[in-house]
Amino acid sequence: MTRRMSAPLVHALIPARGGSKTIPRKNVRNYKGQPLLVHSIEIAQSCPFISRVVVSTDCKEIQEVAVSNGAEAPFLRPSEISADNSLDIECFRHYLSWLRFAKQERPDVIVHLRPTYPERSSSLLSRCLQKFLSIRHVYTSLRTVIPVEKTPMKMYVIENKFLKPLFPTYKDIEEPYNSVRQLLPNCFLHNGCIDIVNTDTIEKGSMTGDKIYPYLMRREEKHDIDTEDDWQSSLRKTVVTPVSESKISYGRSPIPSKGSPPIPIPNAEERRIQREKEQREARKREENIQRILQRGKADSI
Repeated sequence: MTRRMSAPLVHALIPARGGSKTIPRKNVRNYKGQPLLVHSIEIAQSCPFISRVVVSTDCKEIQEVAVSNGAEAPFLRPSEISADNSLDIECFRHYLSWLRFAKQERPDVIVHLRPTYPERSSSLLSRCLQKFLSIRHVYTSLRTVIPVEKTPMKMYVIENKFLKPLFPTYKDIEEPYNSVRQLLPNCFLHNGCIDIVNTDTIEKGSMTGDKIYPYLMRREEKHDIDTEDDWQSSLRKTVVTPVSESKISYGRSPIPSKGSPPIPIPNAEERRIQREKEQREARKREENIQRILQRGKADSI
């Protein structure tokens, strides 16, 4: 299908390395009935703006789970850019390099979905993308943020046994760490839910650029999972949504939670039906993109 010039090409990239130390095999661990990674895959698949869902991993097991659930995982990421201290920009530039090597079409926009934030909604993703696509010629990226109660203007680091303020000055405010709260600006935390960036920005060496659009979420929307405590907290805070059998992984079995029932595995006929459904949805995405964009400029947040 020929893409219209007015419809930017959007890919979703889900980085999911296999070397998590705080929660071993975190990305394939059973979270509410299916591997953690699959929640992000499904959300990306449901978005009419996204034409391609790709998982970047260094782990064969994660690759199998991704492909089994309808995502692409056409390569294994090199180990040297898959370590604890590896940067997001390394993963994303590797993906763009792979596209060039494979002679495949370069996206205009990339959505960064962290598998460690399974509780985002498809409607939120669509709203964020609709907003960014309407302003991408002005902004370099979009990030979801939440307001913070304690301002970083009053935070410190310790250097050589001396307490050093993070912000010695701020604009025309001298010693903001000694100022009253009412004079300080509102501050916001990047919650890791959704990042959207122009591909040009990544190619210039940044995951955000210098013109970041703030998509404000509620203060309590902080479900990023880094530790076992985060995992249990996320399970308690959110409502369990029933999982369709056709969406269950039929690759390598994920790690079951204690006391969870066995995960049913779809048969060949169910998988065929699911593939046909995904193909029909893909054919509709281009029409959906045009229809949504023609509704006019997205409402301001």
